[in-house]
Amino acid sequence: MFLGLDLGTSGLKGVVIDDENKIVAVSSVTLNVDSPFPLWSEQDPLSWWQAVKSVVAKLHLSLADKGLSLNQLQGIGLSGQMHGATFLDAKGKVLRPCILWNDGRSFQECEQLMKACPELLSHSGNLAMPGFTAPKVLWLQNHEPDIFKQLQYVLLPKDYLSYRLTGLMSSDCSDASGTLWLNPETRQWDDVLLKACGLSQANMPQVHEACDLIGNLTVEVALELNLPQVPVVAGAGDNAAGAVGMGIINSGQGLLSLGTSGVYFTVSDRHRANPENTVHAFCHALPNRWHQMGVTLSAANSLAWLAKLVDKSVPDLLNQLSDYCALTGVLRTSVIFLPYLNGERTPHNDAQASGQFIGLNNDTTLEEMTLAVLEGVAFSLLDCQNVLSSAGSTATELSLIGGGARSELWRQILANVLNKRLIYRDGGDVGPGLGAARLALIGVKQGLIETKLKQGVEQNEALESLIKESCPMPKILEIHEPEVELRTYYEEKYALYQACFEMTKTLNSRISALS
Repeated sequence: MFLGLDLGTSGLKGVVIDDENKIVAVSSVTLNVDSPFPLWSEQDPLSWWQAVKSVVAKLHLSLADKGLSLNQLQGIGLSGQMHGATFLDAKGKVLRPCILWNDGRSFQECEQLMKACPELLSHSGNLAMPGFTAPKVLWLQNHEPDIFKQLQYVLLPKDYLSYRLTGLMSSDCSDASGTLWLNPETRQWDDVLLKACGLSQANMPQVHEACDLIGNLTVEVALELNLPQVPVVAGAGDNAAGAVGMGIINSGQGLLSLGTSGVYFTVSDRHRANPENTVHAFCHALPNRWHQMGVTLSAANSLAWLAKLVDKSVPDLLNQLSDYCALTGVLRTSVIFLPYLNGERTPHNDAQASGQFIGLNNDTTLEEMTLAVLEGVAFSLLDCQNVLSSAGSTATELSLIGGGARSELWRQILANVLNKRLIYRDGGDVGPGLGAARLALIGVKQGLIETKLKQGVEQNEALESLIKESCPMPKILEIHEPEVELRTYYEEKYALYQACFEMTKTLNSRISALS
């Protein structure tokens, strides 16, 4: 058995697979996000560790009901929300809450970094954006200097869990790509980029490939979690891990992730930087692979926001909309929603972009507002598709992952808006956790290969064969083809969606100042 722990924004999931790569148990725990001030988004890293203990305890019970046991566990992999800055002192103590990927406070520090480090684009291949890790360190310098003076280590969220599990400071090149301190071409830290933030490699964990074994559970942790002292792999950023879980590992393949954020992900065989189009160009979670991404910051989060506002659950909202569509036969609305509840990355890179409903009137129903939210997120992913296409990345079909992908209606709307075949696969709702478990499987088996084969071509070929064997595309549950009869409606509405942003974007800074 292999365990994948996926540290998301809204919760932590545990996914257990057997030696045949089949999911045998899943468990999850909810996490909370704190927003003490406008644009702020934080979590307490200690809550992540408590979540690990709860998830593992639930998995023990779940497997016991099936006559199985985590005593059979062979390895652990990690996946996690990217970009978060977890600040530790010299003793490994957390100095303050982690500043998350969807935190927008450091937009001024982005400008500071771009001016101070003219090599940023050529070395990192990416624009400075508030969600990335590097500007958060500059914000700490500027606004919490006493804490910055105590700073010894900066870890990404999943890497903090790895540290708690093994006692070792480690990261992987897929997750580290989102810091702005890694050169994705070399897949290692870049001294010039670190120096621009007042840091050096002494402040950084060692960078590995995601499937590399980095250590074992400590004796104390193994006892606390009631687990054998198994090896742990470096793990990966959530999107790259999700791609591994869905078998999206070769150039030309793509996927959509409908988690708290929305991600349009395509695989490439080399580092293809295109910062001019706000494209993220990162390392993939497996050796000799890279990927490009477009990111919208509020995907399923937009739906959760509306559900909370009207005191309903997300499933209730979606069921109510499905019933409405079945009754009326209508899958369209004049209401437009801009899903910029946390600002936006692709294609605007605008931390002050704000969410909007446009076209409301006395007759507007909740069902229409729900539909507008689903469409608005789909349009934001179409923005991503367009910039990726301009950067030379295309995929003929897309696999879907994330909690939002459970909605059949939303999947169809996405197929219509993107004008793409979308495929929903078994395990799509736990893609990153499944990918993390697969990385553990690869890491353990890779270790066996390395003891038997010589370094060089023979070993590389064996690893590629192992990756192919360990990362099949899961069973297809449903295929969604674009509905041609709705194409004109979506094209016209997308043009209005774009116009609404352009006509109101100059107001966002003034609106922000009111709070």
